[in-house]
Amino acid sequence: MELRPERALHWPEAGVLAVADLHWGKPESFHQHGIPLPSGVLEDDLARLSAALHATGARRVFLVGDLIHSRQGLTPEVVERVAAWRSGHEVELVLVRGNHDRHLDVLPTAWRMRLVESHLDEGPFRFAHHPEPATGRYTCAGHLHPTVRLDSGADRLRLPCFHLGPHVGVLPAFSAFTGGQDMRAKAGERIFVVAGDDVVEMPAPRTVRGRRS
Repeated sequence: MELRPERALHWPEAGVLAVADLHWGKPESFHQHGIPLPSGVLEDDLARLSAALHATGARRVFLVGDLIHSRQGLTPEVVERVAAWRSGHEVELVLVRGNHDRHLDVLPTAWRMRLVESHLDEGPFRFAHHPEPATGRYTCAGHLHPTVRLDSGADRLRLPCFHLGPHVGVLPAFSAFTGGQDMRAKAGERIFVVAGDDVVEMPAPRTVRGRRS
């Protein structure tokens, strides 16, 4: 598996790119409630997804839940913008339904996506929205929007990350317009931070042993 700076997981042997928590239509959902938010979020996400596909040559994309933010955000403009992007990418798209996708009875036809419930099993992996272990498979999930907080004096920075445990790996939220849950690596876990064009592993915390008296 390759951890990509576009916030994607690449499985070269199977030609698969996996992303989670895109939350398409989130700004539009807020706009309908009179809350002004920045535009261009969807365009940035689609451009990053295109860049990841171009860099990896992946033939299939697994969307690991929360493709959309809400039914209200699935406006005609959002549908048309995604359809225009889709017309330029001849890849297989599979959506594993997440909790925000529960309102999706059917996907827009022009998006040409296959919808599966609960999870998708491929080889030694299970792709699912919720980070739950699966017997005999390693789970690649989303839902938590994992981040790390870096502090240096008065400077603070929060960055998305991949949080990998012995049985479950959680992908960062693909959309840049999401909150996050700060993570700390426990025994047997590893954290890889997305920092610009790089993915960097966080060093394990130092263990200080006390002196015997």
